[in-house]
Amino acid sequence: MLFSLFYTFAKIGLFTLGGGYAMLPLMEQEIVEKRAWLSRTEFLDTVALAQSAPGILAINMAILVGYQRANVRGSIFAALGAALPSFIIILLIAVFFHNYQQNPVINRIFKGVRPAVVALIAVPVFRLARAADIGWKNVWLPITVVGLVWGLHVSPIYVVLAAIAGGFWWAVRRERV
Repeated sequence: MLFSLFYTFAKIGLFTLGGGYAMLPLMEQEIVEKRAWLSRTEFLDTVALAQSAPGILAINMAILVGYQRANVRGSIFAALGAALPSFIIILLIAVFFHNYQQNPVINRIFKGVRPAVVALIAVPVFRLARAADIGWKNVWLPITVVGLVWGLHVSPIYVVLAAIAGGFWWAVRRERV
């Protein structure tokens, strides 16, 4: 199990460009569909928890899934698997990239990768919205959050604190009814 956790998260880390959100489709495929370590609902809850915790989304996901599968040792192996490919790639880039950063071919490659990364991030956003039952009745909430954070430059910390307070208020209100 430990090797399987390490291998799965190393593969995710190695073959995904664009960071944590771009990793979500591959994580979902590996963790939910291929290995059935989590259900879709559990995956959504794990993503929400990983996003709420400080740190890197991919590492937080690896720690949470690893812990669920094999306790602390599972967390360690999964986190190492998620971090090691990025560490090695960044180390190689740091060593060799300064020689090629002005190369027009390299610049075109990076410009070509950008739209693909945006698409890789957009796919999990729509999947998570569908899994979270965001529809026409409640679509105003994520749109409001985007407007606050992006348009009005409200700190995401305040948005998260407001969401926690709102969720607590809603739960108390529902218990009274």
